[in-house]
Amino acid sequence: MSSFASKIKGDKVIWAVVILLSVFSLLAVYSSSGTLAYKYKGGNTEYYMIKHFMILAFGFGLMYLAHLVNYTYYSRIFQIVLFIAVPLLALTLVIGIDLNDAKRVLPLPFNLSFQTSDLAKLTLIVYLARLLTKKQDQIKDFKSAFVPLMLPILIVCGLILPSNFSTAALLFVTCLVLMFIGRVNMTYILSLVMIGAVILTVFIFVLYNSSGEKQGRMWTWKNRIENFISSDGGNESNYQVDQSKIAIASGGIIGKGPGNSTQRNFLPHPYSDFIFAIIIEEYGLIGASIIVLLYMILFYRAVKIVTIIPKKFGAFLTIGVAFNLVFQALINMGVAVDLLPVTGQPLPLVSMGGTSIWFTSLSIGIILSVSKEINLTGKIDKVQENVADQS
Repeated sequence: MSSFASKIKGDKVIWAVVILLSVFSLLAVYSSSGTLAYKYKGGNTEYYMIKHFMILAFGFGLMYLAHLVNYTYYSRIFQIVLFIAVPLLALTLVIGIDLNDAKRVLPLPFNLSFQTSDLAKLTLIVYLARLLTKKQDQIKDFKSAFVPLMLPILIVCGLILPSNFSTAALLFVTCLVLMFIGRVNMTYILSLVMIGAVILTVFIFVLYNSSGEKQGRMWTWKNRIENFISSDGGNESNYQVDQSKIAIASGGIIGKGPGNSTQRNFLPHPYSDFIFAIIIEEYGLIGASIIVLLYMILFYRAVKIVTIIPKKFGAFLTIGVAFNLVFQALINMGVAVDLLPVTGQPLPLVSMGGTSIWFTSLSIGIILSVSKEINLTGKIDKVQENVADQS
């Protein structure tokens, strides 16, 4: 055990956060997948937990391998991957498997599937970090800096948008934050935000006033917006949010205890989109606070890495990946407590899934790779104290 621990590099705090989130994930998935097991696996409640454990184990393998690679190599690797991810996104829109009225995944052999937006999301963040690093000398210039930065953003987000609006919006916001940190001209960023806000307002107006058949992705977006605006708790389409709020209310301070959830039998997707509600029901406000704290610690450690790493690429890479993960987590939790419309975003490293967990693991492995290069483990706070004393 000690020999294995000696091979683990990087920030030990981030490793601890990942392990704790994975433990919560196993417990919550085992508890919430019971109905799924009785429906598809003849009551074999261990099936989905074992499957989830294997997915997490493979994710840990990816994380370990990713953290061994010098982070500077990711600049070149994902530059190449971008030319693979973009065609895969386009291919998904054409031949992808229909999932919730949207083509989000590509079919693979052996009855497997692959969600291409997960690959594209990480690829774009790494590629943007590379461009920001290379363009720092002319970062305020529109033609030589802003245009090359915006083209891949518009292409990738535009290809994701038709099938997954929330993922496209999440990725777009992450890119805006990364450009702001990268010192891109604020006027260009604000003009882009204003244009985006106008387009979004027009988009919502058209959806809200459109009529037609109640099917397809357009109607799904319209329905979710109307449900969120509506205060009619009896609306049938608000069923999942209502059940989520019942789970949260019944959890109280300390919860009902592991495996004692009742709303898992009524709440759609309790093992993915609404797993946070199940965690609150079983572990109460205390359990929910621990989950939130773990994500905040992850982001805090990432920010500390950014303040110490001497190379700009490492800083842009770390903050971009970390912000995207934590922002996604906040969106998932916001949906569960009815602060945001239903989006379908999983809780990173907690919700049951395949490619989402693997690319989350790969993302964290990249952060660990950056932390490894500055010998972060056990020394990050001392480094900052020395810097403060010298100043």
